[in-house]
Amino acid sequence: MKTIKEPAREIPVRDEVDVLVVGGGPAGVMAAQAAALVPGTKVMLIESRGYLGGNMTIGLPLLGFLGRKGNEVIKGLPLQFVERLRERGQATHHRKCPLHVSLTMIDPEGTKKLLWEIMQECGVKVLMYVFCTDVVMEGNKCKGVIIESKKGREAILAKTVIDCSGDGDVLYRAGASMLYGNEDGNAQPPTLMFSMRGVDSRKLRDAVADHPETYDIDFIPNEFFRPMDNCTFVGFRNQIKKAREAGYKLPVERTIFMTGMAEDEWWVNMSRVNGIDATDPDQYTKGEEICIEQNAEIAKYLKEYIPGFENAYVDRVAPFMGIRETRRIEGEYTLTEQDIFDCARFDDAIGVASYPVDLHHPVGGDCSLYWCPDCYDIPYRSLIPKGVDGVIAAGRCISATHLALASVRVMGPAMCIGEAAGKAAALAVRDNVELRDVNVAELQAALREEGVWFRD
Repeated sequence: MKTIKEPAREIPVRDEVDVLVVGGGPAGVMAAQAAALVPGTKVMLIESRGYLGGNMTIGLPLLGFLGRKGNEVIKGLPLQFVERLRERGQATHHRKCPLHVSLTMIDPEGTKKLLWEIMQECGVKVLMYVFCTDVVMEGNKCKGVIIESKKGREAILAKTVIDCSGDGDVLYRAGASMLYGNEDGNAQPPTLMFSMRGVDSRKLRDAVADHPETYDIDFIPNEFFRPMDNCTFVGFRNQIKKAREAGYKLPVERTIFMTGMAEDEWWVNMSRVNGIDATDPDQYTKGEEICIEQNAEIAKYLKEYIPGFENAYVDRVAPFMGIRETRRIEGEYTLTEQDIFDCARFDDAIGVASYPVDLHHPVGGDCSLYWCPDCYDIPYRSLIPKGVDGVIAAGRCISATHLALASVRVMGPAMCIGEAAGKAAALAVRDNVELRDVNVAELQAALREEGVWFRD
């Protein structure tokens, strides 16, 4: 590869803070709020886009708030956030679901607005339209990050950094050991969501409930879909087969769409680009291009083969592909799928999750789900990278196997992990200790005070 030599230069320091959160998605906003709630903590949140919320703004439901027994397992700040949205009519209740355990629909635009309000209430300084492009290191300790924007190259120094970038950008640049995908190096594929309005939801629900022999649904009894309530349709394999025989080119084996906030609104989760590394801008760009082409075909398919969609139209397209998996750290402990299936308990638990292993196959067009019997603990050590100090992981870049990540990556657990990481970062600053040396009992006590649920 051809290279050039960049001349050395002095970089201005834009700011110095106690806790710097990189990434304003589900984990990042919870991390920033949790850190700022520790008195005297100066917190800054940086984000490359012009709004907060990340995957909460692309039409996806919040998954994982309920456990297999129907109890709330994600509480604390994430639950408070959902309850505030619900008060505004911008979130639904948590509906139990035989397939996804629970579903909570939220309004993307209302989410953006409320998150701004929360950051203002907590005194978090938010900086948009900046990319974290490098780190400031002193030995093996991260002392801050380098950002790029239209203003140029600047530094933000921090006593602790929380990597909520999704892709482990900070940790990767800090030299942490990173993992990617399965044993063959293949990651779960991304999807570009879009919504359709003008759907006759009554016709759709009744057709599915009345004709299970025609409209096959994976795992869930068809009658589940008759009530006008939160749901995700996953199935219609027979319709996919018929459409392909008629010449449709569909990238998935199952039809997947879910309720929106309006009665006639459904969000579609069917595009898929295998083999895309979303940390490579060329591949990311190609993935978006392919998804746009796929979605046009998918919309036509829905209108022709799924009852109730005959007069529907594409209303909104998500602003970016939803990325299920890229880099993840090698941490002090790696959460495994066996931990999930065994309902593992850990002395350093920072929260609980119950979402199934939801694997979108890296090769082909199908998915697999494997359920945890109840719920499992998320250990603090899975947030702590080996060999690097001063930075903690939160969200889908924590230390987990490929299959375990397929459970813990969804937004409910991600928000729970973000809250714990933010609290830990603030306590590390307060007590002047490394993140790996935070008193876990004190961290757990602080999280309990905030309402986080732990198993007794």
